[in-house]
Amino acid sequence: MNRRTSTVLAGALPVVALTFLAMADHIPGTGIDLTVPYAAEGPGPTFDTLGEYRGEKVVDITGADLDETEGSLNMTTVEVRTGMTLAQAVRRWLSEDTLVPIDHFIRPGETLEEVSERNEALFTSSESAATIAAMTYLDKPVQVRVVGIAEESAAEGELRDGDIIRAVDGTAVTLPIEVQEAVRAKNPGDRIRLEVVRGDGDRTIDVTLGSPAEQPDVPLLGVLMDAAPADGVTVNYNLEDVGGPSAGMMFSLAVVDKLSEGALNGGRFVAGTGTIAATGDVGPIGGIVHKVRAARDAGAEVFLSPSGNCAEAVSRDHGEMAVLKVDTLAEAIDQMAAYDARPGSALTCEDYLSN
Repeated sequence: MNRRTSTVLAGALPVVALTFLAMADHIPGTGIDLTVPYAAEGPGPTFDTLGEYRGEKVVDITGADLDETEGSLNMTTVEVRTGMTLAQAVRRWLSEDTLVPIDHFIRPGETLEEVSERNEALFTSSESAATIAAMTYLDKPVQVRVVGIAEESAAEGELRDGDIIRAVDGTAVTLPIEVQEAVRAKNPGDRIRLEVVRGDGDRTIDVTLGSPAEQPDVPLLGVLMDAAPADGVTVNYNLEDVGGPSAGMMFSLAVVDKLSEGALNGGRFVAGTGTIAATGDVGPIGGIVHKVRAARDAGAEVFLSPSGNCAEAVSRDHGEMAVLKVDTLAEAIDQMAAYDARPGSALTCEDYLSN
């Protein structure tokens, strides 16, 4: 081999080695992990909460007369990619994805399965809050439903899944927080009287409160509760493979739209995001720049953004799509009505930030 050829090969070897290290996720035979400690956030799919997903209504309401809906109310998502090689991370960054430390999504020592379970729990909690907020806005009755009982707790053997708690110590309750506050006002060992509907019958149940082993001074009933519509109305959310609480506001808007006259969105393509509390308050979420981008690319005319996300939501090009500021469920509905009446009368994030 002549000197020129050997020099070229010698110079190429480091390039080949670096290319391999950039593209490989581990060094063969060593067990050494070469994936970067970052996750990439990018636009995920959007789902019309007024439509269907895999043959099922995304928001399915039974036991009530439903109004015909128009247009779309799309919830938006963020796609998160982990376990990337250096080359994959660079490619994601160049495509306008955001790179964030992996512990932003995965807690130290947490498995991907545990992350999924945590996100599913947040999603379920968001569904319950969305239903309560919608029913409260519509001035429709809700009731406290038992959805789980802790083992070896005061409630075990006394209450059952599906029980409806109507009153505590003679005071009517309609929200889980009211039951929780009544329990907190007592001490471990105190008796509490629950008026419960089980099946077709009413019953009164007296329970002696316990306490957690690690907090002996804290009263504990030991039930998991949610708020469900009364009068035979049921609301189910059918959306697989989506986690976290950020769909709450859009779910709540869909429930209101289906149970009230007229189209909340004016028949337009509206998208948005935001957590929802049972009170109807809308909270900020993560990754909104990617959700705005996903909505814009999907053709949305209006995007509803929590006020706490406004600066970030309009920090990148959103085309002709109007990004409207929202703080509550009622304001989201008012903003869509204002935009439908005259687009310039709705409060955009840009106008909100300039005030």
